[in-house]
Amino acid sequence: MAGKRTLNARNLEALGAAALAELLMEVSSGQAVIQRRLRLALAAAEGATGAAQEVRKRLAAIDRARTFVGSARRPALLSDLEAQLRAITGPIAADDPRGACELLLRFLEISGGVLARCSDGTGAVLGVFERAAGQLGPLALAARLAPEALAEHTAELLLENDHGQFDGLVPALKEALGDAGLQQLERCCREQGARDGSRLLLQIAETRGDGEGYRGQFSAADLRRRPIAAGVAHVLLANGRAEQALEILDGATAETAGPLDGAWQDGRMAVLEALDRPAEAQEMRWQWFCSTLPVPHLREVLRRLDAFEDGEAEERALRVAEQHPNRQRGLEFLVAWGALAQATAWDGEAVALHSAAAERLSADYPLAATLLLRPMVCGALEMGRTSRYRQAAEHLGSCDLLADRLDDWQGHPDHAAFVTRLHGRFGGRWGFWRLVDP
Repeated sequence: MAGKRTLNARNLEALGAAALAELLMEVSSGQAVIQRRLRLALAAAEGATGAAQEVRKRLAAIDRARTFVGSARRPALLSDLEAQLRAITGPIAADDPRGACELLLRFLEISGGVLARCSDGTGAVLGVFERAAGQLGPLALAARLAPEALAEHTAELLLENDHGQFDGLVPALKEALGDAGLQQLERCCREQGARDGSRLLLQIAETRGDGEGYRGQFSAADLRRRPIAAGVAHVLLANGRAEQALEILDGATAETAGPLDGAWQDGRMAVLEALDRPAEAQEMRWQWFCSTLPVPHLREVLRRLDAFEDGEAEERALRVAEQHPNRQRGLEFLVAWGALAQATAWDGEAVALHSAAAERLSADYPLAATLLLRPMVCGALEMGRTSRYRQAAEHLGSCDLLADRLDDWQGHPDHAAFVTRLHGRFGGRWGFWRLVDP
């Protein structure tokens, strides 16, 4: 049970209103962000009108600002934006949905300027505006905003979507706009320069469930391109037109299998399943795996097999990966699948291959990357190749950095134990250890 000195709402409430007010005045002194939060809370206590005035003033100030916001100042900006959004969708929306809808539109309008003048490598600021866009539909419904008016406002936002903050706006407004509003939105966008095949018009057609409208934005030559055919087939399939989807897919020009062909492959598998042709889909799934070694596709292959068949199929898949002509891709698959024994058993001379794979895997699979780097260190020391000592020392340094991110070594020696073993076996390789401990 929490003690009386633990910082929580119950303990603070026990201090009483007067004591809390004094504390808030003290901690907010010189803190502009906290002061704005407090003024907003005071305005909200007076009712929706007061809170709306405070939000409107603050949005105008944010829009007028021209100072670049770096990473150090980004948390304050985020806090400010979140506070305004909470006020709009909270107390203001509860009392005055129409007024809140107008403020939310204003909030979205300033997004381009804010994103253009801030460092947002984490995507946090963009995320605030994406969440705000997602709340426009429910708020517009509560405000009973006319679909035609909403369509005009939406078109203006979409045509200023320089940072992708409104990529999900059209689907989010499907219910609020209705089919008539979506048609109006399409007309508005076309009047302002949108052309057939643009992402915006395609998204409107897809949201409407208009397969023919989506397909009609492409020429016959366009439809022979597999990425475009895959997109059209996806919309047709979603609207129950699997036969037409298959016709579009099969009419596309055959291309060499590769990662960029994935959408067409996945689309055709989905269509075959919808047409109750699972055996063909399964064979296609397996062939695609053999070509490009995608982990999700092998999982799907195994999931659809009987229990006594999946083990044999997995062994066959591992052999395919070990013999794959693209050695790096094969190695990456083995590590991602967890077949570390097969991965680390590969030729220790393949230094460039292992190094590249370890670098790619280090972000998401620190243990796997470590287990690829260790054999290269051992291999260089085992053979006494002084020309590779510097690279081996760099690999050991990388293992040290990766170790900081590892809590579970899954039965493998931790970094300290590995280094101790190296000293025990290769303590006499002074040229190597001078590079490790200069």
